[in-house]
Amino acid sequence: MTAAPVELRYRSRLRTPAADVWAAAMSLAGVNAEAMPIFRMTAPPGIRGMVDAEFVPGQMLFRSRVLAFGLIPYDWTELTLVEFEPGRRFVERSRMGSTHSWQHIRTVDPVDGGCVVTDELRFEPKWPRPIARLMIDIAFRNRHRQLKRRFGKYGDAPNA
Repeated sequence: MTAAPVELRYRSRLRTPAADVWAAAMSLAGVNAEAMPIFRMTAPPGIRGMVDAEFVPGQMLFRSRVLAFGLIPYDWTELTLVEFEPGRRFVERSRMGSTHSWQHIRTVDPVDGGCVVTDELRFEPKWPRPIARLMIDIAFRNRHRQLKRRFGKYGDAPNA
């Protein structure tokens, strides 16, 4: 019997237009600015973001190494988008070394005075669930802290 997947959700309201936040989220520099100092992702030469690779639903965009603290290789991902609404939303379902399954949905919705960024995660870890849940929770709480620092905290939308 397989345990239910881990599900986590994070939401932040920012004082920056949705288009600017979306543009950062599509660039590797923007992703890494969110992720550091917890982790950093690599990309093949010539790839500076998700829009540099051709989007075909369900086809891998590129393979990335995940580096703890930006230095120590600890995981890999075959970054794959299954849905992509430019400027608003993506659904990522990627193969990863640390999970049996991984889904990350990011939505950037415009609101008066800025935008709301929502990350919804669903994954089945290969590691003990409490450790994997804690590690991903730390990483995504950090990502949302970095978003607020970079784009201005408007006030948090409640986590659901």
